[in-house]
Amino acid sequence: MLSLFDQVSDATNNLLPMDGEVYYHGRIMESDVANRFLTELMQGIAWENDQAMIFGKKIITKRKVAWYGETTFSYTYSGITKQALLWTPALLELKAMAEKHSNETYNSCLLNLYHTGEEGMAWHSDGEKDLKKNGAIASLSFGAERKFAFKHKTSGEVINTLLEHGSLLVMQGTTQTHWLHRLPPTTKVTTPRINLTFRTIIN
Repeated sequence: MLSLFDQVSDATNNLLPMDGEVYYHGRIMESDVANRFLTELMQGIAWENDQAMIFGKKIITKRKVAWYGETTFSYTYSGITKQALLWTPALLELKAMAEKHSNETYNSCLLNLYHTGEEGMAWHSDGEKDLKKNGAIASLSFGAERKFAFKHKTSGEVINTLLEHGSLLVMQGTTQTHWLHRLPPTTKVTTPRINLTFRTIIN
């Protein structure tokens, strides 16, 4: 298992050894700006508990989610279809930042609110049919620093990195085809984390 905790962030350094591209830009805003966005997102987003269909049974998670976009997109994942809300001013500001640093454009955003480290995300890849094939996904993180992991679907190789408050991670190329990713739970984190994943819907 390769740990990247001690590496200096370099947006030109591909964190994956093969079959995909992941670039960690580190913190792209000052702490006071990141703090302002964290407060705005906590208070100004229409958060709902996430739902998933697992073996035909609807599961409701402690983690909360929200879905925003430039139009009222429909988006289906984990067997549940969601309807996008229209951008807020804060999300448009963050989208512009993500686009500037990643040299990509995005038309939608899935937001996740993890109240403590005990809430996480299991291994998965973002390969839904509504997403642009091999399109970039820009992930902005606010609040608690959390470990983030990638696992190659064939070799099982695992790559870990740490996502900081106000940081940007970009997944692109064939990453979703060949790699899984997850946010492992931890009892060491007791404060919230908000994650925004800007993406492109093609339906």
